[in-house]
Amino acid sequence: MNILRVFNNNVVLAREDDGSEVILTGWGLGYQTRPGDPIDPAKVARTFRPVDDNDPDRMAAQLAGLSPEHVQLVGQALVDAGLARLAANPAVVVAMTDHVASALARAAAGQTLEYPLLAEVSHLYPQEYAQGQALVEQINGQVESPLPASEAVGLTLHLVNAGFTAGDLAYSYTMTGLIQQFLDVIGEQFDLELDTGSVNVGRFVTHLRYLFVRIHQRQQLSDQRHSAVGTAIRDNYPEAARCADRLGSLVELRLGAALTEDELSYLALHVARVTS
Repeated sequence: MNILRVFNNNVVLAREDDGSEVILTGWGLGYQTRPGDPIDPAKVARTFRPVDDNDPDRMAAQLAGLSPEHVQLVGQALVDAGLARLAANPAVVVAMTDHVASALARAAAGQTLEYPLLAEVSHLYPQEYAQGQALVEQINGQVESPLPASEAVGLTLHLVNAGFTAGDLAYSYTMTGLIQQFLDVIGEQFDLELDTGSVNVGRFVTHLRYLFVRIHQRQQLSDQRHSAVGTAIRDNYPEAARCADRLGSLVELRLGAALTEDELSYLALHVARVTS
């Protein structure tokens, strides 16, 4: 494995024997080295493999701009929390390290950030929330100024965010609020108190998360109007179809994207299931 580009003493871009590019970090890894030099394996602390067509040079530059101690802290916390797959994703590590660095600075200054949507996050994303709590616990075992328990919310949203995009959490916040709004609309229209811990609601939330991924990636289900399956769903569940149309209006209002007929039909099917 040879160096392609040196970003600083601790971060380099390298090419593996199979031709793939990887980002390597480690104390002194790039010190007094040049492109073409072989990598010293003993100095490599972490290996990051860009995914989802992320530019390796850009990701390496972002890593180089972060404290090596914080990068190591977050990477090890992810591994210890059973999230080794994410620990190898530079986009996730960059976003989470930047977040943790700010959170640690607040903790050292005795400041606590109150996160909105605490109840929604803990109920809508129970698996990621448990992982976020585990990350806080792992991080606090390695620092002098421990993070408050509320930071599990911010880390949870980073984990949710990792499912479809990297960067700031604005889309994840909007998605979380919109999911809760959907549940409120369904409960009001059908005069139900939906149990967020139920299997049906859990499946509905999962469907919505994948729906928002498709919207974000501009890959909604077929644009074909009134497919045979869609027509059958609407004929069998007219009240759920009316509710889905209301939810589709909220999506267009909040995300600026009109749902296709097939997306509305499958949304109606999930509404029917969650209200049965």
